[in-house]
Amino acid sequence: MAPALSRLPFIDTANAQGAAEPAWRHALSLFGDVKYPADFKRFDYVNPDAPKGGTVRLISIGTFDNFNIAVAGIKGSLAPAATQIYETLMAKSQDEVVSEYGLLAEAAAHPDDFSWVIYRLRKEARWHDGKPVTPEDVIFSLETLKKLSPFYGAYYRHVVKSEKTGDRDIKFTFDGPGNRELPTIVGEIPVLPKHWWEGTDEQGRKRDISTTTLEKPLGSGPYRIKEFVAARTIVLERVKDYWGASLPVRVGQNNFDEMRFEFFRDNLVALEAFKADQADWIAENSAKQWATAYEFPAVVDKRVVREEFPINDSGRMQGFVFNLRREQFRDARLRRAFNYAYDFEEMNKQLFYGQYKRINSYFEGTELACSGVPQGLELQILETVKDKVPPEVFTTPFANPVGGNPENVRSNLREATKLLKEAGFEVKDRKLVDGAGRPVTVEILVESPSSERIALFYKPSLERIGVTASIRIVDDAQYENRMRSFDYDVTIGSWGESLSPGNEQREFWGSQAADAPGSRNLIGIKNPAIDALIEKVIFARDRETLVATTRALDRVLLWNHYLVPQFTYGFARYARWDRFSNAGLPKYARSGLPSLWWYDAEKASRIGKRS
Repeated sequence: MAPALSRLPFIDTANAQGAAEPAWRHALSLFGDVKYPADFKRFDYVNPDAPKGGTVRLISIGTFDNFNIAVAGIKGSLAPAATQIYETLMAKSQDEVVSEYGLLAEAAAHPDDFSWVIYRLRKEARWHDGKPVTPEDVIFSLETLKKLSPFYGAYYRHVVKSEKTGDRDIKFTFDGPGNRELPTIVGEIPVLPKHWWEGTDEQGRKRDISTTTLEKPLGSGPYRIKEFVAARTIVLERVKDYWGASLPVRVGQNNFDEMRFEFFRDNLVALEAFKADQADWIAENSAKQWATAYEFPAVVDKRVVREEFPINDSGRMQGFVFNLRREQFRDARLRRAFNYAYDFEEMNKQLFYGQYKRINSYFEGTELACSGVPQGLELQILETVKDKVPPEVFTTPFANPVGGNPENVRSNLREATKLLKEAGFEVKDRKLVDGAGRPVTVEILVESPSSERIALFYKPSLERIGVTASIRIVDDAQYENRMRSFDYDVTIGSWGESLSPGNEQREFWGSQAADAPGSRNLIGIKNPAIDALIEKVIFARDRETLVATTRALDRVLLWNHYLVPQFTYGFARYARWDRFSNAGLPKYARSGLPSLWWYDAEKASRIGKRS
């Protein structure tokens, strides 16, 4: 029998020579030690005495017709609240780069070569119906998510076996050694209740996890779905007898008695609702709105607080994405010409009040972004794929064209025309045609007015190099269907990047994902050099190698001109009615909403009743 968890030290088994069995760990980290010891009481950034109570009203843009997370991204529009009721084996700390501590699981163990991991569930872990969380639930969750979700199917495809090895133990076996990320990401699996999904609903109908549902699902977390109005409102209530309330990873968090999610089709309407005090918080993604729409009386008299939270927990790529499944985009010179036609500086000035900066990396905002020319370890890694990558990778720092004034724009258009001519394209009757005389026509697929605004600004620039461009805006359902089937010429894509990239890179850029419906390889990349670099990222043995390999991958992606990089902003913008407090947000928390905040009755009394 393993010793009690409170007596388990953190042991780095990679350095524990001669150990017959891997040590049980209260926490896992990709590289290096964890911050909090086995007997820690709480995270440093929480208030253990935070008052419980009150309601927070949050805004969601869009709609929902589904509470089943297993088919999210495949069927229906998932309600964001659905993810709030489930728990994972481990919980991430928000003041470390990548460290996880026991939530449903009390401990984990894996060998030096990372070829498998065992998680031990807590005895006290319970579903909201009082039944224990079991190894069978965990195995059911992994197998179901891998089967039904393209994302999870790719993310966990190297988990080849899951089995119950004890009353509370689950062993996950991987398809090979050396992938130090696999034990950690297994801890991120959202655990679903097998007995509930295999049971019947109130009408006696057997449930089907492969379909959408608006039946309130059973969870194990600090909140449950209390009520909802389809496509309009969801109310979560705090579970008063929540089994995990005193866990170190939960102390001082999840303080609201209720969380209300109000749904709006348009962020302009949402803002009006917020101004009328029908919502407490609003996230603002529009630079124009942030600059012009927040001078209403409640802001002036400080009843509403505007705040920008630094984004330290991730990087980002966003751009006009070429669908390489379309023959006309297979020449990189055409794709690069599209970048020369994009005048970001003028767009930033006219549309965004100069708030944004151009994205120059697939890992923008992190230490993983490449810069200059490759040197040292990064250069050594790139040498292994030298015959498969553009020569500029080794000789030229990547930089986007700079516009913003007539002289620069004319120079960029001349360069675009030169590239197109080299690629066999020419302009006839003011229309760009390929070598067979076929016109280059491009439809840009978008799903929101804000995206349409960006595409409309870009359209005249494309027409100046002879491209016949059109914009197609569709509703959420059509957009999802077309994205799943890769039915677009150009679209706007975005990828969030963690501080420790891993298996998800296969889903983003890997050849195997290029033809998988619903995958995140929106571009359709099938490149052996990129596949090789992705594997090196995944199997990096230390942080230095991970950083160097990711920079190499970044550089190769950039020099293949798979997209036209757009723009980013290093902060998350929020406005809130001043009824809430926190204990000081940790580095990687962004807003910390909603788990790290609480309803502050004293502040609320000063600004008056809600509308």
